[in-house]
Amino acid sequence: MRKILAHILTTFCLSLMAGAISHAQPGASQAKTQSEQDGGRALTPQQHRRQMMQYTIEDNDTIYLSVLPAAKVYDRLPRQKGREWRKYYRLVHNFSKVYPYALVARKLVERADSTIAADGLRRGKRDKYINDVQKELFSVFEKPLRNLTVTQGALLMKLIDRECGKSSYLLIKDYKNGMAAGFWQGIAKMFGTNLKAPYDPDGEDKATEELVKLWDDGEFEGLYYSLFWEYPKLPEIPAEYR
Repeated sequence: MRKILAHILTTFCLSLMAGAISHAQPGASQAKTQSEQDGGRALTPQQHRRQMMQYTIEDNDTIYLSVLPAAKVYDRLPRQKGREWRKYYRLVHNFSKVYPYALVARKLVERADSTIAADGLRRGKRDKYINDVQKELFSVFEKPLRNLTVTQGALLMKLIDRECGKSSYLLIKDYKNGMAAGFWQGIAKMFGTNLKAPYDPDGEDKATEELVKLWDDGEFEGLYYSLFWEYPKLPEIPAEYR
């Protein structure tokens, strides 16, 4: 039974990642990146490094100016007890296992945006391109995704929603059809999840959103170490998908 559930979960998550690509529109990823820089999500350390450094000249001396992001120091915390702490430990651990795959989905959407826009693909060629990407996804990620637990798979669905801007149900509906979306919704309910529920950063998914921000600021590994006294064993993502 566990192997059957793993196969179902793997098939769904990979289909969902490919479905995100079918939702991609030319220019969407570029607009998202620009909105982040214009007051949306905080700049990542990599984006900070890419910014031009300012300078001033005083008495013929050039003085370069830069604002360094605040650094946080995490100490090893004693193991906490209680149901809420156990829930938080599981969330942090599961997040480390699946968020890199959500970033892969976002990367693929960005790649699809540029390909579809540059080549002006029509419906038939567009569908062939998406099917080719799906085959590529299965060949690269099927084996590691089979090791996900049901809880980790459900979290991955939510994070793909966050990165691609559309609920899992609508992604599958657009990618396949309403019947397929209904089928996967039934499977999801067996796992205790709801594909129609959107990612809610201010409500149900607030703790997850805080982890995303820590990841963007380069502080997630420090938090993980403070909780588990070791650094997270992140999944190995091939360079072309990072």
